[in-house]
Amino acid sequence: MPLIFRDVPRLYFPGFSSMMVKSCVLLFAILFIHEKGSAEVKLPQLIGNRMVLQRNMNLKIWGWANPNEKVKLSFKGRNFETITASNGKWLIGLPKMKAGGPYTMTIAGQNLITLTDVLIGDVYFCAGQSNMVLAMERLKENYPNEVEHDNFSQIRNFFVPTKADVTKESLDLPKGEWKPAMGKSLLEFGGVTYFFAKKLYQKYKVPIGIINSSVGGTPIEAWMSKDAFKDFPAIEAQIKNFRDTTYQNRLKSSGQPRPAKAMPFSDVPKTWHKFWMPGYWADQGVRNLNGILYFRKEVEVPAEMAGKPAKLFLGRIIDADSTFVNGIFVGNITYQYPPRRYTVPANLLKPGKNTILVKLTSTNGKGGFVPDKNYSLQAEGQVIDLRGEWYYQVQEVFPKTSYSSPGQQITQPIVEQNSPTGLYNTMVAPALDYGIRGFLWYQGETNAGRPKEYAKLLPALIKDWRNKWGLGNLPFLFAQLPNYMEVDYLPVESDWAQLRQSQLQTLKIENTGMSVGLGAGEWNDIHPLNKKQIGERLALWAEKLVYGEDNITYSGPVYRSATVQGNRVILNFDHVGQGLVAQGETELYHFAIAAADKKYVWAKAKIEGNTVIVWNDGISSPAAVRYAWADNPESANLYNKDGLPASPFEAEIK
Repeated sequence: MPLIFRDVPRLYFPGFSSMMVKSCVLLFAILFIHEKGSAEVKLPQLIGNRMVLQRNMNLKIWGWANPNEKVKLSFKGRNFETITASNGKWLIGLPKMKAGGPYTMTIAGQNLITLTDVLIGDVYFCAGQSNMVLAMERLKENYPNEVEHDNFSQIRNFFVPTKADVTKESLDLPKGEWKPAMGKSLLEFGGVTYFFAKKLYQKYKVPIGIINSSVGGTPIEAWMSKDAFKDFPAIEAQIKNFRDTTYQNRLKSSGQPRPAKAMPFSDVPKTWHKFWMPGYWADQGVRNLNGILYFRKEVEVPAEMAGKPAKLFLGRIIDADSTFVNGIFVGNITYQYPPRRYTVPANLLKPGKNTILVKLTSTNGKGGFVPDKNYSLQAEGQVIDLRGEWYYQVQEVFPKTSYSSPGQQITQPIVEQNSPTGLYNTMVAPALDYGIRGFLWYQGETNAGRPKEYAKLLPALIKDWRNKWGLGNLPFLFAQLPNYMEVDYLPVESDWAQLRQSQLQTLKIENTGMSVGLGAGEWNDIHPLNKKQIGERLALWAEKLVYGEDNITYSGPVYRSATVQGNRVILNFDHVGQGLVAQGETELYHFAIAAADKKYVWAKAKIEGNTVIVWNDGISSPAAVRYAWADNPESANLYNKDGLPASPFEAEIK
């Protein structure tokens, strides 16, 4: 409303002209409006432009304003209103609506908010650790056609930035916005969620909304509410401490432990040593060394590459690096998992000799350059292979960590994103009022050291989230861990295999689905790039559990039961589809068998109808069978004819 100066009282201000008086009044009015604006209607991060609302479901739109303030909402030709509560929160319910859009929504209190490009479709809450959030930008070399040509304005992504708090639940998510699968915004989608959404959108032509709330390297406990740990008394006690102010102050006063002082450069040799790239220095004559090392290589650059912008690929490095070309910094990564892909600016490369220098910091385990990755310099369609002879020099050596004696307690500050409830409070709880159709979950790597416990934790998380959303037994789809690490050629014990077994057991819970990861992993990368296969396998489960498709094969073979005939075990499976097959081979591999002593040996296996017969002539009374039981069961090849792999499993025969 415009200010009308004729209503200004005729006051006398010595030395002030009439216009100056009006200016003062205008300033006062602006300040008054600003003060009133501090209590304007405010929306949560999820309620914004380009949002996707869940179809066929009663919805909640909420926010904050002055206590007892009237808030009005208009959407699709209908009007709604409410009065804010004493705590300033307001909530308006919307009726069930069919898929469609784009629409405009207006929300008015003391101020007016207009939201545009609103769609109604299917929304999925997606969470986990880094493999769930691994972005299309990281995958663009694997999927160049999709990155260049895909353009889906009705697939939307809301990426939740990382924030952690173990002391209380947040009212709102960290700042974010809905973005469509178009152009640069497509590169921000997690690879798994993008290919999941794309497959569903192309089949059903219904808008898809993805809320991606994931943080790398985090355990499942961080994503669970305090109410989820009723059967975990030790964790319950830990959470109680988190919310105890005295306990928190004691941790803060203890301070961060001081890092060990590095050995000065003068105390180590200054000579350069040969190094074969890629590889680990522990395998090339140096052991028990963590610290800072420099790696150097001279390369011959042809004249046609000189002066041109280039790409430097340095595979994957353990742990952190800073990289220089001809003395100029071109990039760095602070931890081991991301691929190193650095841009070399124009005019930096020169004809003839050029120097690449990598400053590498290793803090734990085997440091170096992960084998079987891309190590090259590329420009103008030409490629210089960087594998082969390099030179290295040790700059600093980190002393070994000294641990406390048994029974000695060391108080350490809490790492909130790795602690129970730390991410639930900030990255899940604020989304509970938002209508969704189901969950996607890709996590487990961080819990692999406690794999049997995961068989209790994952069901507890599923129950917890379903209870908190209050929308019934929503479909919960999760990715089983893929193959990873070195190949074993004898039957072995494996934490990763045991965790896959815990994931497999979770299928007993109603309305859950699991995509098998075998064949989609990489032995040398915990972040495999084949995210399309994982996403599309999850989408098959959604076609069944969410969209009610009955005439599709949506899973690979899943072990059901076993019987014994003499020294042979007959295995029965669900989800055989069009039939069982030894993928790519004439024989089945990676079955192991054991007697009552549980000492496993390799077994022979063959398909008969919809069963698999397993035996070893040296085992007369078989008591257990395993399939694909290893970190990286490379040769496992039981599939159905629909192209979906069987889940690894352990079967004890009683």
